[in-house]
Amino acid sequence: MHGEPITYSRPPVEAKVKAMTFVQYILGVAGLAVLQVVDADHSLIEFLPDWLEAVGIPLIPTAMAAVAGYKARHTPRPDLPGHQR
Repeated sequence: MHGEPITYSRPPVEAKVKAMTFVQYILGVAGLAVLQVVDADHSLIEFLPDWLEAVGIPLIPTAMAAVAGYKARHTPRPDLPGHQR
């Protein structure tokens, strides 16, 4: 009634996930470097409201990772049936 069971190969890590992870890591490291510089000279961000500093700084690498994931190509899965691709 249900037919033969479908077996799938181990799926590769999506290119989108790799791109997002790489960009998030690199921008996180860059963000920490910038924060080290800013910590020594608060005049670089003193024009921003405190809430924007706390919310805005983590949004920069997150937004860049989202863009990297959006732009990366999808990893094809030819082992899946056509209706699941």
